[in-house]
Amino acid sequence: QVQLVESGGGLVQPGGSLRLSCAASGFTFSNYAMRWYRQAPGKERELVAAISYGGGRSNYVDSVKGRFTISRDNAKNTVYLQMNSLKSEDTAVYYCYASVLGKDYWGQGTQVTVSS
Repeated sequence: QVQLVESGGGLVQPGGSLRLSCAASGFTFSNYAMRWYRQAPGKERELVAAISYGGGRSNYVDSVKGRFTISRDNAKNTVYLQMNSLKSEDTAVYYCYASVLGKDYWGQGTQVTVSS
């Protein structure tokens, strides 16, 4: 079955960096685009970044452009989110997402807290 497992979250000071990972299994990873979402307390889940199946195209929500980078390693079935210059407003649970054969799959989420 499809599984998405995130890791790499934690507590970081403003201006710091974190790299999130999402290990995928149960489907042909290299055939599917991947996304990262986040949900802050009291807010709706929002799309943060997306990457094409081959990794050649990516896009970002305006609030993270220039600070976050999404990438993937199809040999490792893993998608990453490199987050630099973190701000308090980046605090949220971050989720990995894939739509496989018309079904939505989510990871369990990883907490990112940006605080001094």
